[in-house]
Amino acid sequence: METGEQFELGTDGPTTLLVAVDGSVTSLRAAAYAAGLARRQGSRLVAVYVQTVGALAGTSAYAAQALREGAEETAAELRGLVEQAARDRGVRAGFVSRTGDPFTEIAALADEVRADGVLVGCSEKLGHRLLGSLAVRLVRAGRWPVTVVP
Repeated sequence: METGEQFELGTDGPTTLLVAVDGSVTSLRAAAYAAGLARRQGSRLVAVYVQTVGALAGTSAYAAQALREGAEETAAELRGLVEQAARDRGVRAGFVSRTGDPFTEIAALADEVRADGVLVGCSEKLGHRLLGSLAVRLVRAGRWPVTVVP
């Protein structure tokens, strides 16, 4: 840096952070971390919950309806948690609920909101350690910095 050059203050951090939540302990930790980061950076926080399509495949109409209702209840609970945490921390936050493949939906939303970073909780499933997790897929996409919270 040349003498006399200065960093421009207030524009060097993320403006929008996207955090994926699903109700798991690690996703809630990621949301708490993201809220703190958004507060410190003055960023907007967008939380997303994705109900997987696979959960609905091969079920009866009655079972599919019950799964949809369960997903709607989960989304409503998560929305309430996110909104309360945002109020408590003084953070601008939004909540989005989608249905589909988690990677596809999170990536699409990250692009839509022009996310400067994506935060997810570490997968607790053994199969993901062997076959690849959502976090690994997001990192491999190489479109945003990805933070994985244990």
